[in-house]
Amino acid sequence: MSLLSEIKNRFTSVLADYADDVEPLLAMLKPSQDEKFGDYQLNCAMPIGKKSKRPPREVAGEIVAKVDLDGLCEKVEIAGPGFINLTLDKNFVTSQVKSALADERLGVTPCPNPQTVIIDFSSPNVAKPMHVGHIRSTVIGDSLAKIMRFLGHNVITDNHLGDWGTQFGMIIYGYKNFANAEKYEAAPVLELSTIYRYVRRLMDYFEKKASQPRLEAELLTLKEKVAELESAEHENEKAAKKAAKNLKSLKNKIASVEGATASLADYFVTTANDSDFSNDLEKHKDIAQAVLLETAKLHEGDAENVALWNEFMPHCQDEIQRVYARLDIEFDHTFGESHYHSMLGDVVEDFKTKGIAEESEGALCVFLDGFEAPMIIQKRDGAFLYSTTDLATIKFRMDKWKPDAVLYVVDHRQSDHFDKLFAAARKWGYSGPDFFHCSFGTVMGEDGKPYKTRSGDTIGLEGLLNRAVEEAHTLVNEVNEKRPEAERLTSDECKDVANVIGLGGLKYADLSQHRSSDYVFSYEKMLALKGDTAPYVQYSYARVYGIFRKGDFEPNTQDVSATKLMLENPAERSLAIKLLRFEEALSDILTEYKPNLLTGYLFELSQLFASFFEQCPVLKAETEELKQSRFLLCDLTARVIKQGLSLLGIQVRQKM
Repeated sequence: MSLLSEIKNRFTSVLADYADDVEPLLAMLKPSQDEKFGDYQLNCAMPIGKKSKRPPREVAGEIVAKVDLDGLCEKVEIAGPGFINLTLDKNFVTSQVKSALADERLGVTPCPNPQTVIIDFSSPNVAKPMHVGHIRSTVIGDSLAKIMRFLGHNVITDNHLGDWGTQFGMIIYGYKNFANAEKYEAAPVLELSTIYRYVRRLMDYFEKKASQPRLEAELLTLKEKVAELESAEHENEKAAKKAAKNLKSLKNKIASVEGATASLADYFVTTANDSDFSNDLEKHKDIAQAVLLETAKLHEGDAENVALWNEFMPHCQDEIQRVYARLDIEFDHTFGESHYHSMLGDVVEDFKTKGIAEESEGALCVFLDGFEAPMIIQKRDGAFLYSTTDLATIKFRMDKWKPDAVLYVVDHRQSDHFDKLFAAARKWGYSGPDFFHCSFGTVMGEDGKPYKTRSGDTIGLEGLLNRAVEEAHTLVNEVNEKRPEAERLTSDECKDVANVIGLGGLKYADLSQHRSSDYVFSYEKMLALKGDTAPYVQYSYARVYGIFRKGDFEPNTQDVSATKLMLENPAERSLAIKLLRFEEALSDILTEYKPNLLTGYLFELSQLFASFFEQCPVLKAETEELKQSRFLLCDLTARVIKQGLSLLGIQVRQKM
């Protein structure tokens, strides 16, 4: 049961006397920031008083006089200008803790009105190994799916693979022209990735070459403007200041363009010194067009290209699946872009038939209110785009699953695309479901730039996992060697714990960030035994089981109803209240789909358990009755931590 919901239920009918819509008033009921103000605080008397032109304290007194809190709160106080402070009844808290102990769901009630929710996450391009950029989408999407399922929603996870776009045209072209047969036989995906990068490098050269005249022309124009400003006469001091400001801005732009021009010059000098690359540039001058041709042939069903695609796909999927297996990530469905290819023509025709797409400069566009540029769904050459595939995906999902909501866990750089996609879908007729872009920030290096290797390559995800486990293994061995010999973990146990800590630390470090924020990646920080980290929370769980081993306590064997639960010490009561707020923490996540609210809850719970551990001896409790009571509180703490971490995709161990 949610404590917050129960209190709100008591106030609902009372607050209906003051507003037609009581939800905004009920939303002002929050857990108190300081225990001296009780357990919960309701601040609605201020807006009610302002609207009715009455003193807020008078309104607060009236509300308190009307509300029935018998059996729920033992103390209700009006403080300051009209805050209503609520302290939960001791017997009520005790009974709720015992109910949670006896409940497999730890007192968390399934939502009364479950929704069907599709979560689209991870979505790598299968032609390339997964990299650090995929970690956020993968772990955020997986945690949201687990949390929503636990709360009772019907969740459908769909991995929308990039298996059909231009990257496969690049792979096919590269395979035909640059593949090393022996390397491909030994490591198919590694070789495909190598030739993909090489094709990309060749294409980048010609793109840079094409940009050179544009930069030179831009530089010339800027210098001409500077010359005009420097020679101009000004009517007054205000005009002179404005001109000086413009002149400074232009000179800054010139410096920027000159820097870009110099970088290009250095790049071309370096390229010229690479004879093999220079030779390939001569042989593949039309590589960009050739790649598009290979892509078009694949989409048109060319036998050779389709055969190559069918050959590459199993290798690519096996590579991706190995990473998912390590992360313990599963999907209900995996439908790649190729799945929707046959549907794209019908989507375009439907948009044309309904009059919501029109031709513009040869392309077929959807013009949307509030957007300067339209959404293009078919190029002038007849080719389809990602937007067309995404619209086909929406239609497929709506026909197949009829969801109430669709969440897209994709980085923030795609925000404009999804804004247009959702607007186009609603214009198309899909006004029912709630489309939501769960955007997220970038994983940064300590230099403040996107996290890359020293050579500038994007960090491979599997390499990231390996390093995390290696760093954790070093940490586990260091801690293990300091233990008495009888308490040390075996070599196999150290490896197992290192895997749990390393992968858990990686996931937690990502999920503990505000979803939309960038964050700096650090192995040292994510594996720290103190602070808001997975190891700290995981260790709290292991500490409970250390107490159980020393006290010969077997969880799940005690008759909870027959055991007296005593919460006399403030640390006991604070821990108990926090445990009962587990459902609140989970429910809050779904307001804006932020898993960091759960990591925050688990961290605070672990801190309160540490305070309890210091202030309330368990094994040396004054009486046997008190010891058994504290065993129960430890048990519920461990179970909530385990359940909470599992919803984040993180495991625990009883010995660390």
